Amino acid sequence: MRIITAITAIISFVLTNQVSEGACVTDIKDKTLVVWTAPADLQQRGGSALTIDNLDGRFDGIIFGELAPGKWMAGSDHFRRSQKDQEDYPKETAGKKTFVQIAIVYQGRKITIYRNGEKQTSYQIEKPQTFSTQSIIMFGKRHLDTSAEWYRGRIDDARIYDKALSTEQIANLKPNQLSDVKPVAWWPFENGKQNDQMGTFTETILGGGARLIDGSLVLEGQQPVMFAAPRGFLTGMLFRSTLKTSNDTLIRAQRQFREKLLGDPYRPGYHFVTPEGLCMPFDPNGAIFWKGRYHLFYIFQNERGHCWGHVSSTDLVHWRHHRTGLVGGMYSGNCFINKDGVPTMCFHDEQRENNTMAVALDDELNEWKKLELITPKTTEGDKYHDKYDSWDPYGWLEGDTYYAIFGGKMPGIAKSRSMEGAWEYVGDLFAHGIKGVSLNEDVSCADMFKIGDKYMLLCISHRLGCRYYLGQWKNEQFYPEFHEQMSWVDNDFFAPESLLDDKGRRIMWAWIFDGREDDTIEASGWSGTMSLPRILWLGKDGMLRMKPAEELEMLRYNGRERTNLTIKADTELPLKEIHGNSLELKLEIAPSKAEQVGLKVCCSPNGEEQTLIYYDATDKKLKIDTRKSSLGEGRKSVEAGPFKLNDDEPLKLQVFVDKSVVEVFANERQAVMRRIYPIRKDSLGVELFSKGGSMTVKSLQSWDMAATNPW
Repeated sequence: MRIITAITAIISFVLTNQVSEGACVTDIKDKTLVVWTAPADLQQRGGSALTIDNLDGRFDGIIFGELAPGKWMAGSDHFRRSQKDQEDYPKETAGKKTFVQIAIVYQGRKITIYRNGEKQTSYQIEKPQTFSTQSIIMFGKRHLDTSAEWYRGRIDDARIYDKALSTEQIANLKPNQLSDVKPVAWWPFENGKQNDQMGTFTETILGGGARLIDGSLVLEGQQPVMFAAPRGFLTGMLFRSTLKTSNDTLIRAQRQFREKLLGDPYRPGYHFVTPEGLCMPFDPNGAIFWKGRYHLFYIFQNERGHCWGHVSSTDLVHWRHHRTGLVGGMYSGNCFINKDGVPTMCFHDEQRENNTMAVALDDELNEWKKLELITPKTTEGDKYHDKYDSWDPYGWLEGDTYYAIFGGKMPGIAKSRSMEGAWEYVGDLFAHGIKGVSLNEDVSCADMFKIGDKYMLLCISHRLGCRYYLGQWKNEQFYPEFHEQMSWVDNDFFAPESLLDDKGRRIMWAWIFDGREDDTIEASGWSGTMSLPRILWLGKDGMLRMKPAEELEMLRYNGRERTNLTIKADTELPLKEIHGNSLELKLEIAPSKAEQVGLKVCCSPNGEEQTLIYYDATDKKLKIDTRKSSLGEGRKSVEAGPFKLNDDEPLKLQVFVDKSVVEVFANERQAVMRRIYPIRKDSLGVELFSKGGSMTVKSLQSWDMAATNPW
């Protein structure tokens, strides 16, 4: 159970015991709510910067964008004290680094909203709501009874007055300074303190990504919230609650959750998946071959924010989970070996909003020491001042110099003689542009390495998904010669990461998006799937080659084989002896004049559900058609990667079906991927088909695939 759900359940459980024994209860009738806040996103909807909730469904709060995007409003239960017509309300324009003061004054039946001391609007209500000092205060969550809409941003100061302040009094308020008119509650968040400095709401709980950083309450992550309550309130609830975190409770919950995941028909068996929870993002990070083992890190989220999970393997298919050593603020990054021969992470620290590094303290790669920031310091007038973002870095050691790519829409290069700095900008990453891709296409999740006689820059843009450049790294810049995508119809193949192993193989993974509705993902209890490990190299023509890692062959069982199968034009051939949704299939199809040749997987007997995999000779593309993959959810589209067979060249397909994942490799020159969610239990069939001409399948091999995920 998530921490926010648990806290809410505890509070709900003891509503009848909400007043602490001997507590002095003061009514709050007229009041003023004030915050100094910097919204993280002006498109967010319905979260609260400050709410007072009396635990029986009544609340007042400073709410952002609930009824009108980008506008502050006085939120309330069932909009009883909210103005619904907000056409004349001004939109917020402050960026995520700019604090604005928002104040809402409740005086009898009149409510007035102020921004930076200036009145924005004023209106009358039918009946005011009285609260008390035995209420619950919330930051982030709109009110106790909601399960959606969370405010994300920074709060520098927050306070509640048990009186209606005047316009002049509001204009004279200063953040982190106590006013002449004493508030009934005050949170300046200075010196790492989250307590109410007035002693009214002294008990606090932070969860879901809420934390204190540099004198501010930072609300980020999936469900960020801070609760504040009167002295003894939360402590009393925890003691009276039956929701104890005993070993028996944890064991029972783990068994129940494991059974839930094992019963999920769409959870992959041999693609690596998160062991639990919704991981968004689920970027693979920090991949390295170290001391005989493959180590792979991945982003997940909990009450500490973004953390890096850690697994290791000796065979690329069976993974052992390590305890989490890199927590809080861990965003995208990579791993390299430093001058001392020690694995070193270069990553974006979301908490400090800058790029940084961490060094391993043990050979298990369980313990890490975070270093100082590596973002070069510049001042107004410097050549590179404010030119580059401190975002998605990729670090490496070249000779005696450390380099780092700083990702974003204008990617740059920084360098230093030591990891501790001082770091300085070198200039732009790209020496020039390349036809077919804009220089403004962001470079994120960067990964640059030598491959053959070239360099490869593997990355994403958030619009296109996974993509890569081939070119040269020289004179401290990348000279691109070729660009190609690895995801075409959408960006569902995302966030690549690679390593070089002891056999000299370049191996990559990517995060595969779910392609399902948010509510469905939430109900499933998990989200986070990696692609199969993919080997990359250059062919004799200097172009990229790719294939699945041969270690996957150890998962094969129940092998079947057919040879010399002829499929007439515009017909299909069901393969009755081959069926399932955890398969590998290898086909060699003789050259033909047909327009489309390939196979269908996960077919229902009547064809209501089917996924097409084929070479389109007209379009010169390798395709997966998921328009009929499911009668329910899932992308209904055709993924198509550029691919052309040479004259008299056979088509060699290697197809992996893993419950909801389909990955296809063709002639070691192209690969495509899709997610599918058939709802019929009998959508397990495999058929061959040919369109616009006949085809001959020289050989077809198939295997069932053993699961490697524990659940």
